[in-house]
Amino acid sequence: MEIQNPSPALYNEDLAPAKQRNWGAFSIFNVWTSDVHSLWGYYLAASLFLLCGSFVNFIVAIGIGSLVIFALMNLVGYAGVKTGVPYPVLARASFGIWGANVPALVRAIVACFWYGAQTAAASGAIVALLIRSEGFLQFHQTTHWLGHSGLEVICFVVIWALQLLIIQRGMETVRKFQDWAGPAVWVMMLILAVGLCVKAGGFSFSHAIPMDVLLDKTKDAGVSGQPGSFAALAAVAATWVTYFAALYLNFCDFSRYAPDKKTVRTGNLWGLPVNLILFSLVAGVTTIAAYQVYGEVLLHPDQISAKFDSWFLALLAALTFAVATLGINVVANFVSPAFDFANVFPKQIDFKRGGYIAALIALALYPFAPWEGNAASFVNAIGATMGPLLGIILVDYYLIRKGEIDVAALYREDGEFRFQGGWHVPAFVAAGIGTLFSSILPNFTTLLPGWWGTYGWFFGVAIAAVSYWLIRSLVPAARPRLAT
Repeated sequence: MEIQNPSPALYNEDLAPAKQRNWGAFSIFNVWTSDVHSLWGYYLAASLFLLCGSFVNFIVAIGIGSLVIFALMNLVGYAGVKTGVPYPVLARASFGIWGANVPALVRAIVACFWYGAQTAAASGAIVALLIRSEGFLQFHQTTHWLGHSGLEVICFVVIWALQLLIIQRGMETVRKFQDWAGPAVWVMMLILAVGLCVKAGGFSFSHAIPMDVLLDKTKDAGVSGQPGSFAALAAVAATWVTYFAALYLNFCDFSRYAPDKKTVRTGNLWGLPVNLILFSLVAGVTTIAAYQVYGEVLLHPDQISAKFDSWFLALLAALTFAVATLGINVVANFVSPAFDFANVFPKQIDFKRGGYIAALIALALYPFAPWEGNAASFVNAIGATMGPLLGIILVDYYLIRKGEIDVAALYREDGEFRFQGGWHVPAFVAAGIGTLFSSILPNFTTLLPGWWGTYGWFFGVAIAAVSYWLIRSLVPAARPRLAT
């Protein structure tokens, strides 16, 4: 739709409702292949596999989590199809035309953390390949900058820079890149799994990793109960759902380019429950086979490929994993902050400039490497910050507005979504209450039990959603004070 006379402070072409809607089910499917088929996605799946204790437990926990993800992504995706607007613009309906900058910036900063984490993972695959050479190995061991080896820094910067080339031509280039980057890693994952199974002497679903090894590898996961217990399985499902916390917010950045809900639903069906379960299955098989072949738990695929006898296969694996990880970074961690930063200063920042800002922040975070450590703990800590925002947006869109939004008013300073001077106070009160229980109390105090942090995202969604619903039910929405 065309927006007539939008306020310049709320509008630019990148933030406008989508005009070209040519993303079919295959492109939506590949949003998820790009998002999951990365070194970090494999690392998380393999880490969660250790907590399950058996293949049956793993598939059940991942399967339940994947169905929850599918349902939530459909809810967010349908809003994108109907309105055609990106996440920071949709958030104006809940938080106000100026207040929406806060949830937009929260999502953008989280994306910057993930941008750095994925770039580090991709560069790690290249490092693992290069240190097969004696010269590079010596440089890696003897030269250190910014708390990392000199080789790690160089590879990180090179991979970081390559990602900027992908977005030079905008969202259509992103779509074309993800359409082949995501499937490429599936091929490499299968080669990895089949090759290891052949070396192990056959294919096996039996969990061959001893319990003492599992306990040692999962001791810092922040999960009560030993691997295979109900507590561990619940934590696996919760962490898997939380892994997608950022994309629950901004999936509409992509679904808005789809022509209808059926396209989104079909792409999500194949890309989420079907693809997630199969990918996790391959990760589990590979983890077991690697243990049988090498006698150690290898959670990173680049650690496995580095052990290949064939230099060519090691090269192929490193490049494939690096490219796939670039795919997720562009899809999940470049597009969103690009729109989010543009939303704050639409006249000064367009899609490309917003993405460059995100990339620079990720580069600045690299010396501190906050993503290093336990996979599940990092996912839950980062995800918990976004739970309250999702709860408020879904309640506002589906329960309060019944899926009906005046899209044009999202771009007007004196319209329906001005609320209290451009800020919707009930949304921020509810978000504050949700954040208290999802992030502040579990991470900065000892008032809550240790397992609470694993479910921080869920508490954030539920508490903020209920709080917002109650406040809106008790306090009528303030009418905007129009300019005279």
